[in-house]
Amino acid sequence: MEEDNLNDNYRECLRNHAATLGSYATDGCGEFTLDDTFPGGLCCAACGCHRNFHRKITYRASYSSGGMAHGTGAEMIEYGGGSGVQSPESERSSKKRFRTKFTEEQKEKMLEFAEKLGWKLLRKDEEDETERFCRGIGISRKVFKVWMHNHKNSSTASASTGNASSLTQ
Repeated sequence: MEEDNLNDNYRECLRNHAATLGSYATDGCGEFTLDDTFPGGLCCAACGCHRNFHRKITYRASYSSGGMAHGTGAEMIEYGGGSGVQSPESERSSKKRFRTKFTEEQKEKMLEFAEKLGWKLLRKDEEDETERFCRGIGISRKVFKVWMHNHKNSSTASASTGNASSLTQ
């Protein structure tokens, strides 16, 4: 039977004190120091910020029931900004999203169909027609909906100038 022994350290304060001004400024607090005078005891004595504003580092060592640590060292998990060991959650979020690429023919057909619908996807009567259209050009309804949302404002500008080619590029 193994248990995880967690040892949390809170380092520099990451709170942005100039966020309301549209800038970025930290207070320079280098490490969280517990303030015993504050009720709840989760504020820093140095800067007055809550503990959650400080960068958290967790050291984890596995122990067996005999009290001996497995492995040669402890695993360090760093939370927040920094250049330490990344947790598995941050590795998953670093992957880029797949970007749909449309052919010129698909763009032209989507433009015509969107203008026919008035740049609004109606759910009831035209849903079957929209589904048939999307299957016909090889895209999903969701992809077409996002494309319409991204291009509806630029279509009104190009329609007034008479240039529809800006939507197909």
